[in-house]
Amino acid sequence: MCRILRLLARTSALGPSAALFASVAMFASAALFAIVLAQVGVRALAQEVDAVRMEKGRAIYAAQCASCHGERGEGVSGAYPNALTGDFTISEIAKVVDETMPEGEPEKCKGEDAQAVAAYMHAAFYSLEAQAKLNPPRIAFARLTANQLRNSLSDLYGRFSGFSDLKTERGVRAQYFDGDRFKKENEKIARVDPVIDFDFGKESPGEGIAADSFYIYWEGSLLPEKTGRYEIVVNSSCSFKMNFGKLDRIFIDNHVQSGDKTEFRQSIYLTAGRLYPFKIDFIQRKRKTELPPARIRLSWVPPGGVEQTIPDHHLVPSAAPATFSLQASLPADDRSYGFERGLAVNKQWDESTTASAVEFAQIAASELFPRYVRSQKDKPNDQRQVLKGFLEQVLAVAFRGALEPDLAKLYVSDQVDQTADDAEAIRRVLLLGLKSPRFLYPLADVDKSVSRRTANRLALTLFDSLPADDWLLRKIDKNELETEAQVREAAKRMLNDYRARAKLLDGFHEWLNLSQQNEITKNQELYPGFDAELAMELRQSLRAAIEEIVWSDTSDYRQLFRSKSAYTTAKIASFYGEEWAPFDSNKKGLQKTARDSERRLGVLTHPLLMSQLAYHDTTSPIHRGVFLIRFMLGRTLRPPNEAFSPLSPDLHPNLTTRERVALQTSPQNCQACHEKINALGFALENYDAVGRFRATEGEKPIDATGSYRSRDDLPITFQGASELAQYLADSPDAHRAFVNKLFQHLVKQPPDAYGLDTLKKLTDQFRQNGYNIRDLVVEIAVVASRIHATPLPANPTSVALKGQP
Repeated sequence: MCRILRLLARTSALGPSAALFASVAMFASAALFAIVLAQVGVRALAQEVDAVRMEKGRAIYAAQCASCHGERGEGVSGAYPNALTGDFTISEIAKVVDETMPEGEPEKCKGEDAQAVAAYMHAAFYSLEAQAKLNPPRIAFARLTANQLRNSLSDLYGRFSGFSDLKTERGVRAQYFDGDRFKKENEKIARVDPVIDFDFGKESPGEGIAADSFYIYWEGSLLPEKTGRYEIVVNSSCSFKMNFGKLDRIFIDNHVQSGDKTEFRQSIYLTAGRLYPFKIDFIQRKRKTELPPARIRLSWVPPGGVEQTIPDHHLVPSAAPATFSLQASLPADDRSYGFERGLAVNKQWDESTTASAVEFAQIAASELFPRYVRSQKDKPNDQRQVLKGFLEQVLAVAFRGALEPDLAKLYVSDQVDQTADDAEAIRRVLLLGLKSPRFLYPLADVDKSVSRRTANRLALTLFDSLPADDWLLRKIDKNELETEAQVREAAKRMLNDYRARAKLLDGFHEWLNLSQQNEITKNQELYPGFDAELAMELRQSLRAAIEEIVWSDTSDYRQLFRSKSAYTTAKIASFYGEEWAPFDSNKKGLQKTARDSERRLGVLTHPLLMSQLAYHDTTSPIHRGVFLIRFMLGRTLRPPNEAFSPLSPDLHPNLTTRERVALQTSPQNCQACHEKINALGFALENYDAVGRFRATEGEKPIDATGSYRSRDDLPITFQGASELAQYLADSPDAHRAFVNKLFQHLVKQPPDAYGLDTLKKLTDQFRQNGYNIRDLVVEIAVVASRIHATPLPANPTSVALKGQP
């Protein structure tokens, strides 16, 4: 202050105006300085108060709680054995302590004492953050999951056949010929057909083509959106042949018609994110007998769906490179942590990996090796070097790194030299190699280069697979995946791929708890017309809405709760009414709605989600509340004390669903959880059991008020679904939950295993980047690919691998 006064004295010599200006400036500086000092003092005082409160809480906990709950809340056998961990906020813990603790003598810990104990417990051991500090997560050493095994084998095949670029065109390429043969000079029509569903009757399919003798050639690729077993169905009254997976791989052969059979079915397991090339030769021939009507339809039964003509958005009008899809059955993976993990190593897993290796070896011998031989026709083949070279290339990709001479001898040369039959040699080598930990354990690569290890993690994170693309392997060879900028650039390129898009879409199904496609059934007296076909089209509608948002220019997460548009079909519009009318009523299939609706709130109120989170005849605020807490907001709930059936509406005909649920969950032992669950679920009561908007239930107006207490201990209230959706769009809790769920899905590890502040950093970055979903995926891939992340547990396997199967 003395210094400021001295400075003020000097200003008098500057003249009145200058002196006044300088004086004001100095007083302002002094005031600002005083404010800063005050703020620093307030913070210091607050920290001192917190420290005092924490010490007070620690002392009370030690004196009154530790004997039953343990020094760090770990539990005490014979008293309270369960660990004190969970998701309650400080005020919620304080309420429990104030009302019930110590057991039998709650009067001993009230008011400020209860608050102090709660604050200490929350910071010391109760919260998820405290638990992470006490027991830091580590990157789990895991085998390939079932899906990772399928994708790895598909890409191992693709290393020799090639991969497809992303394409926007949809439909099937078609050529129509006059006469019953493929003759270029007789081609009359060349076009792209949206789908294959034609009934020409006894008429000509087009100008210049005879009605009694024509040939149609369709060629394209099938793009499944979900991994699972499909049934491909061809209905045809004429001779046809369909090849699938490879243009010369016969799938259904009706070239020589037999009897009156017109329906042909073939079951096949397909992997999402893969383009499956196919072609169909369809022939109407002249005959002496009566000419049959010409009709053909290509349809499928997708996993959990019903038969339908394969929609145009699943068809690409060009033939992709040949593809392999594993048909062997694989056991389900552990999901106890909320995401798939490859942990179980048992007889079932051993048998399934053996079957997988044998299946791949067979197609390698019949398709890949002959192709490789043709590419090596000018090379010497002394001592079967071509075969050995082929197998060394296969295993170099499978083992995620070049084979050292001793490994090449063990896995390839020694096996080939023991049999004169090439196919048998291929089976021996690949059975040995694909059963090896070098293939089945993708992170057993500590002896590899930085770029190789980075590429392995990028492929695992974004493709659920291994590095097999030419450009990625070149970057490994040139050591161009060592800096964060290089990794980020590679991740962005990999994101623009069918494989990454399929994995990301599956991640959204996980986030919305829709990955397990349970059948949705409704009371047909109350909801006539809601059937399996409608449910399937609603799934397609939701998928299209998600993909539009994710792959838009902004890729804005908030639009998942703000979007007023939707995708619809004629069947959806017929059931849900005018708000779901299509933009073009003359167009078949999936398309945008004609107009936006204020009642649509992105994915939150989509009819599929609302129908899934409801009973067959009524809404279920409990299911909806649990979904919102666990999946949208990332909070935890303890299992219910006992299972119960909902109160029947017939027992309380004058009560609304909200009133019945409140009645049933009113007991004190229910309220600890249902106070949270119900308060969120009630906000969606304007949407009935099939997701249609309603203002009343019976003769009573809907009460859709709700509430939530955030992780920051702030009370939030909602006046219906619109305010709830806005909160989910802007909520730090929701952002954190989304980032966490996406990380777990992509990496198959918890974020905290990569550093205790990883989730916070990614969430902050997500917010700073305008909630851009694609940018978030790239940043997750960058984090997961850092080879200096928390090391794997001591792993003797990585040492024992040297020179071993």
